[in-house]
Parts: sequence; structure tokens; C-alpha cells
Amino acid sequence: MSKIKVKQVKSGIKKPQNQKRTLEALGLHKIGQVVEHEATPSILGMVNKVKHLVSTEEA
Repeated sequence: MSKIKVKQVKSGIKKPQNQKRTLEALGLHKIGQVVEHEATPSILGMVNKVKHLVSTEEA
């Protein structure tokens, strides 16, 4: 499996609760924080749900 780096670029404040929980499930708590995950379908689906709050790149 390839890996992806996910970086939070926007705040989750004033966003729906499911988007806040998705950010938390990805391990993101602060703007600018970067986490690395395996590129599994479940992780890619979570990233797709909050694509307006995060940026991604191949690791």
C-alpha cells in the first residue's frame, strides 16, 4: 500500500459535527498538523469527506 500525507489547512470550527469527527478520526487537531496514513479505501473516503479542510500528497 502507498502512503499519503494529510495536512489540515482550514479550521473545523462552524463545520458539521460529522466533519469534525472525521478530522479527529484522521488524527488532525490543529491547522498545519500533518499525519501520514496508508492509502486504504476507508482513509481515502474520510479525506474525500473533508477535502475542503485538508491537503494531501503522496508520501
